[in-house]
Amino acid sequence: MSLYEASFRVKHECPYREISERHPDLTIREWYLSDCQVLEISSAEAPTDDLLEEIDGLGTILHRSVDESGLHVVTQSCLCSLEESIIDRFEAYNCLYQPPTIHRQGWEHYTVIAFDEGDARALLRDLEDDRDVDVLAKTAIAEQQIPHSMLAPVDQLFEGLTDRQLAALQLALESGYYEQPRQTSLRELADRTAVARSTYEEHLRKAENKLLTNAGTFLRLVTATSTDPLRVDRSGTAEQHAD
Repeated sequence: MSLYEASFRVKHECPYREISERHPDLTIREWYLSDCQVLEISSAEAPTDDLLEEIDGLGTILHRSVDESGLHVVTQSCLCSLEESIIDRFEAYNCLYQPPTIHRQGWEHYTVIAFDEGDARALLRDLEDDRDVDVLAKTAIAEQQIPHSMLAPVDQLFEGLTDRQLAALQLALESGYYEQPRQTSLRELADRTAVARSTYEEHLRKAENKLLTNAGTFLRLVTATSTDPLRVDRSGTAEQHAD
């Protein structure tokens, strides 16, 4: 099965797009984290006072420099402005969003990976209903061409895990619980904490379940173009190929 990469740009009402339209030398790169968004704003031109004032209104300034190379700013803000985000549409059509979003000269640039060409086409038709869409490229991806940028972002892998679940997972990993053979047991791990064995095991199993669930999309991505290492016979029994 082939994967499909679609690159396109869209134009609709968005404060970042509007700023990039007013300042055509500006490039805004946008990343979404679990509870915030980060913007990297750059320009080879010296910024005007009006531009700096607009940037100050985008969120908390984490870094700002203006020198002979131009402007470079990093900001952080909450995700409250992302309700009904275009990213949700990507997920509805089984398309994997490839960050960052790039805003330049009044356009938002996106790249997605689809497991089926029909999904990519359906997504683009949906977007065309309420915004201007310009398709830049749509190509099949061979197995050997899958880029490292498609690896799972760390925040997505650990999304939904509580602090206690993360602590249980980290202790198990650092203590050799997942090595073969195991270097410790659940009882020994629990003895090193302030909770009962059953409680520790519950935290660990929930952490494992959430981690694997979050990784499911990316596991499917990695195996989508690979030869199946398991052969299923007519009785439904899986047989592993010889190494």
